[in-house]
Amino acid sequence: MPDRPQQRAKWRTVAAGSAWSAVAAGSAAAAVTAVLLFPSGDPGPPNGFGQVPETGRSTGTASSSSAQAATPPGQKPVPSVGATDQNSTTSAQGAPPVRVVISRADLSAPVVPVGVRDDGRAEVPADPAQAGWYRFGPAPGDAHGSAVLVGHVDSRTGELGELAALYDVRAGDRVDVQRGDDTTIAYEIVARRIVKKNRMPADVFRREGEPVLTLITCAPPYDPDRGGYQSNLIVTAVRSVS
Repeated sequence: MPDRPQQRAKWRTVAAGSAWSAVAAGSAAAAVTAVLLFPSGDPGPPNGFGQVPETGRSTGTASSSSAQAATPPGQKPVPSVGATDQNSTTSAQGAPPVRVVISRADLSAPVVPVGVRDDGRAEVPADPAQAGWYRFGPAPGDAHGSAVLVGHVDSRTGELGELAALYDVRAGDRVDVQRGDDTTIAYEIVARRIVKKNRMPADVFRREGEPVLTLITCAPPYDPDRGGYQSNLIVTAVRSVS
């Protein structure tokens, strides 16, 4: 059984600020409200596990210097935090995702397309019950690249978002992505990692290489003086062979 109800009991609200801190996502950023904190003495972020597929490993990290980089003419925009290969082209996308389900972790979230805000940061759904698919990258089921889903870990009132269930996933958990054409793409979780917000691996939003599904939310520590959560929780899944 998933540990999510127990985790809810361990967390407590410490602030309900209006600043939505950026979650640097490879070449992107997703915002989440930072209002929850593990109480003193309780465990911090979950341990990482597994190994990101070889073709999905980072060849660098997100850098603030790329934040001002302009999108080349004719290219789809990429989030400003971090560096993607802007000379690459996105593969032809399949049907858009409409729901993501991880049954063992009790995660079931509708998926909506998101893009890039006026300030260059990636959008994220305001509703913490939703996940956002970065529509300028690959779609789940595409033959190449990292299809990215992002979501808030919590709400401004202290309720955990659906992607908070990523704290409970295990290697081998099945992820089902339901698409708009009534097909379902099955994935298997192979890795979870926690990285500092300003050190997001540049491969997370890659458009080439082995197809993977990347799910992202925020992780402690929480520092209100620095804008909220300072880390990101990243879960990687590969296409299921079963």
